[in-house]
Order: sequence, then C-alpha cells, then structure tokens
Amino acid sequence: MTPDEKIAYLNEHKPAFLEFLGGRVVGLSERSCEFGFHVPLSYCHSGNIVQGGFVTAMLDAAMAHAVFGCDQSVTKLSSLEISTRYEGVTPGDEPLRVIGRIRKLTRSVAFLDGELFNEAGELCATAHSVAKISRG
Repeated sequence: MTPDEKIAYLNEHKPAFLEFLGGRVVGLSERSCEFGFHVPLSYCHSGNIVQGGFVTAMLDAAMAHAVFGCDQSVTKLSSLEISTRYEGVTPGDEPLRVIGRIRKLTRSVAFLDGELFNEAGELCATAHSVAKISRG
C-alpha cells in the first residue's frame, strides 16, 4: 500500500469521535502520523480555549494512528498511560497540527510521543504514552 493509500484507509476507518473534533490524517511516514484538527469554537471554554480532554484526545489519536499506519498486524491499541502537558490551545482558521511518533515498538507495547501546534506553528501541547498492542 502506498502512503497515500494508507492515509485514505486510515481516514475511512477512523473512529467517529474524530469527526467531532474535525480530525483528518494528513501525513504519514514510517514512524509518525500527522493530523489536522478543525475544532469548533463551540467546543471551547473561556471563549476560545480548547478543553484539555480534547487536546489529549487529539494527541492520543495521532500517536495511535502512527502505530496503525506503520504496522498492519496491529488490530487494537489500548492506552495504559498518557501524560499531557499543555498551555492554552486556541483554534483558528487553519487546522491545529498534531504529530504522533513512535519512540519504541515491541510485540506487545508501544512507547509514543505527540506534539500539537497552533496555526502559527507554535508548540502548544505535548504528550507521552504507553499503549498495549493487540495483533491479529
């Protein structure tokens, strides 16, 4: 499968909640996945701050899709631990850019990192995750 075919497949099979956040896979490499998210202002608090749980969900999705995009034998990925650090993330006209990367992948465990950038290209949030892998 070509990278473009993998991206199309991941977008066609993404969980429905990613539509809620306007999420779409826009890039894929051997060990990373890039998402674009158009978060509506109606999902923000304090005027225009994206709720922290949504920030974590966006980072988690990009990290998980990095695994699904690089290893077709993975059927499920269950987060064991996620640590997120962020300051106020605000949506804009351009999508938020979220990159998930594989640090280490074993037969049963994935160690992952994620970064979220605003439309100005500023780093606004990071995450680290450990996830259990199920294979088909």
